[in-house]
Amino acid sequence: MPHYQAVKGARDIFPEEMARWKYVEGVIHSIAALYGFSEIRTPIFEYTELFQRGIGSTTDIVGKEMFSFQPDPQGRSITLRPEMTAGVMRAALQKNILSSAPVHKLYYISELFRKERPQAGRQRQFSQFGAELLGVSSSAAVAEVITLMMQLFESLGVHSLCLRINSLGDTEDRLRYRSALQSYFAPYHDQLDDSSKERLEKNPLRILDSKNPAMQELVAGAPRLYDYLSASAVAEFEKVLFYLSERSISYQIDYRLVRGLDYYSHAAFEVTSPALGAQDAIGGGGRYDGLARELGNASDLPAAGFAVGMERLLMTMEKQGLFTTLNPQGPLVCVVTQQQELEDHAMQIAWRLRKAGISTETDLASRSMKAQMREANRMRAAYALFVGAEELSTGLYSLKNLLTSEQTTLSLDAVIEILREPLLREQVRS
Repeated sequence: MPHYQAVKGARDIFPEEMARWKYVEGVIHSIAALYGFSEIRTPIFEYTELFQRGIGSTTDIVGKEMFSFQPDPQGRSITLRPEMTAGVMRAALQKNILSSAPVHKLYYISELFRKERPQAGRQRQFSQFGAELLGVSSSAAVAEVITLMMQLFESLGVHSLCLRINSLGDTEDRLRYRSALQSYFAPYHDQLDDSSKERLEKNPLRILDSKNPAMQELVAGAPRLYDYLSASAVAEFEKVLFYLSERSISYQIDYRLVRGLDYYSHAAFEVTSPALGAQDAIGGGGRYDGLARELGNASDLPAAGFAVGMERLLMTMEKQGLFTTLNPQGPLVCVVTQQQELEDHAMQIAWRLRKAGISTETDLASRSMKAQMREANRMRAAYALFVGAEELSTGLYSLKNLLTSEQTTLSLDAVIEILREPLLREQVRS
């Protein structure tokens, strides 16, 4: 086997595809700014106990999917982050950011790592965009993060999505429901798969999240968590739904939705796309007031947020034909050398243009003028600036618009002035 193969479950992103990533990331930054969210970056690894306590020791992520190792001199295990919320909460608590303001809005675009079977839209190294609203978790706050997420999809042109939402209630609600689930599943113990048998004792709510087709009929007959919610939890959930309806955001109540992480409470939601097939989840989130206490804080810290899988988002956009008009933006101008002995002068011209803020390419391979023009068109340059003996002697350069074939002769200062004009810069091929 060659030694230049990527690790299984990791992939390279080349410039052609990066244009799509940069476009989506640009929209994310813009939408996050509209809602007052600021970007945060956390380390790619944390102490393992952060995820064990934050995500939950009974989850598949902690039990089966984390990349953990022990390089710490004190013998503490370290884990490549499998999700972002626990790390963002850890950073907020460590810096005590809520002492400076009662509410903080944070977002991220980050790389994550999980030991999963690689498949379309699911890699061992993958990316997520997410937003966390810390300090308040009212119905309005939950609706705020959902609205941000749905506006992002709308701005990108993504359609045919399904927003599924449920309420998980508070701790006491889930304790009552836990007992009801154990009573329901106990007579069917022999029909449960191995993972569900394990979950029955540790966390029976996770059985509802089973993707095993053989389990679906049994799961469908289980009691509904909604029927065990307190009156206040129901009222809070209905308020979230009211806000969504007011904003014309379509949703579907899914009484079986529990999400895969233990730190959620009250409203939880998930967005799916039929374009993704069986693995149709594109993002999701909810409230997680108790996460701070799980991490050792003296009290709960109200919070709500979501995460969207970048690979799955881009896959959905590709399947919906949203990238057909998006191409990598080429240089504004290519400096074309008419004689090889003028290469040094051409490089100096390119340097002058770049210093003026104009994206410029010049030939570094001593190719013919015809080959240089082919390359300019391949790179989708908007202009060609010709450098020849006459240009060198007169100080006047031929500038050709590659979109209209119009050509004019100008001094270099005039060329710079024209190419820096915003209206002409918009003529770069799209």
